[in-house]
Formats: sequence, structure tokens, C-alpha cells
Amino acid sequence: MKISKILTRVGLVVLALLLIVPFLIPVETSGTRTYKQVAGEAATFATAQGIEIFYEKTDFACKEDKDCSNPPVIFLMHGFGANTFSFRELTQPLSELGDVIAYDRPGFGLTERPTSWDGENPYGSIGQDLILDELIETFASGRDVILVGHSAGGTLAAQYAVDNKDAVKGLILISPAILSTGGSPSWLNWIYSIPQLDHLGPLLVSSIASSGMDLLNESWYNKDLITEEVKAGYREPLSVSGWEEGFWEFNRAPREFDIKDRLDEITIPTLLITGDSDTVVATKDTEVLATMIQNSVLFVIPQSGHLAQEETPGDTMKAIRVVWGILTR
Repeated sequence: MKISKILTRVGLVVLALLLIVPFLIPVETSGTRTYKQVAGEAATFATAQGIEIFYEKTDFACKEDKDCSNPPVIFLMHGFGANTFSFRELTQPLSELGDVIAYDRPGFGLTERPTSWDGENPYGSIGQDLILDELIETFASGRDVILVGHSAGGTLAAQYAVDNKDAVKGLILISPAILSTGGSPSWLNWIYSIPQLDHLGPLLVSSIASSGMDLLNESWYNKDLITEEVKAGYREPLSVSGWEEGFWEFNRAPREFDIKDRLDEITIPTLLITGDSDTVVATKDTEVLATMIQNSVLFVIPQSGHLAQEETPGDTMKAIRVVWGILTR
């Protein structure tokens, strides 16, 4: 009986420690400035779903020998851990084809990172759909829309296209993470709401500051192209105060993707681009995807990894120009 009582007391002490100690651990941010301070005075923001979305607009640079009326609007949707910086090599050449809008998805870049909200969770898949809805209404009302999605941004772009069949004219998917979307199973989401884990969440995800550089390194075929400027572009959002909280909210947000089971519903012209040495979203995955989407065209770029739009922007633009007439017809 004494042993039983001792074990019971020990168990209660351990339980108390598990319940209380997490709240005693300080969780601080490594950022020192607001998202607007990091973005700078010239930065532009659009309000969607009640939060400020950082965007960069590159106006249509129409050539004299072309019809300049009512150009399409090209929306650039970055992947996991990235921001508008990952499209810096494409915005100018794409502007020869239409207006270009690159924006930071909630949880990344210089977009506002709320910790509470009214209505749909802006970090979740549905919330991000609604944000894109508002951006399209703001910048492309009554105009043709082309979505360019990279990696996880490709998943969102394809999902949006099947959920809003009349809203998108064409798709450009660069190494889209569709056949393997990643993330934890939805049935585990309840764990993220445990108060102790919720308190420690920002601390737990702060490791992305170092592991993100590992992912960046894996994403390039030619590692010599990962310059200090490139690293700085990806690290800049980590100087935003509270970025860890926003990233935690993104990680525990609900994701309701069924695009993998609805690929036959993509009937608009679709361009698929991948590097021949992509190990983040395997090159083979994009090749298989091309057989599952009707009206799709596949380009495999030699000596290129997961970030073809950065590592081989010239070849990426060649692929886009080749099929542009099909995408916008």
C-alpha cells in the first residue's frame, strides 16, 4: 500500500509538472521590428480577410506592336518558407505578358501575422482561398487571371482553380506539392489546441530559422548560386517581431485540400515546370502529375532543382512564353 501511495504521489507530481512547467518557460521573439518597418515606407499592402497582405505589383510593360488593352493579371503564389523574394527573377519578364501581383501568404514574408481573427482562419486553406478571392477582386475584376504557384503555392493555386472554375484562365505550376502535400494529418489538429503546447508552439517552430537554410540548400542544384544576397532575402522576414507566433498559427491552421482527388476537374490550360534534379518535390511527381491533368504541358529544366524560377529563370520564362498563347486563349 505504501508503494502504491508513493507511486500515486509521484504520478501526481509529474502530472502537475507537465501541466504547469510549460507555462513557466519564456517564449520570446527574435524579431525586433514590425512587419511594416521591415517592409519599408515604400511597401504596399492590400487588406484581405481583415489583415494586411504585403504585395508587389509590376505593371504591364506592353510593347508597341501588341494590343495593350485589358491585359491579364498574373498572381504569384510562393511556397513554404518563402515570400515574394522567390519570384524576383520572373516579375519583370512576366510583366511583358500582363500585370504581375506577387504577395506574401499569411505566416510568411511581410504580411501581417494576427494571433486572433473574426471569421475564417487566414492561415488555413479556406482562409487563403478567400484572401486570393479578395485580391482578384481588387486587382483583376473583369480581367483574365493566371495563377503561378510554386511548391505549396502550387497546391493552393490548383485547389483554387477547381473550387472557382470560372475565376482562373490558366495555371502555371512550378514543382507543385500536390501528390505529396506534407504536413501533419488533420486528425492530429486537436493536439495543437492543448494550452501547454499552444504556449510553447512559437518556441518549437523557431527552429525554422536554421532548418530553413537547410531546405534552401537542398532546393538548388547549383549550390554556388546560393549567395549571401539570396540567404538575406529569405531571412529578412525573421527580423519581424512575433514571426514565430505567426508561423505557429500557420502550422496549426486547418488544411482542407482535396485537389489530389480532383485533378480531372482541372480543365483550363496548365503548364507544369520542374527541375530535373528536384529532390524536395521529386521531379517524378511532377512528371506523373502531367499525366493526370488534361490540357497540361510539361517542361523539365536541366540542371535545376526545386526553385527553377530562381535558379534557371531564363529557361522557366522560355517555357512560359512557349505556351502563353495556349494559357490565355
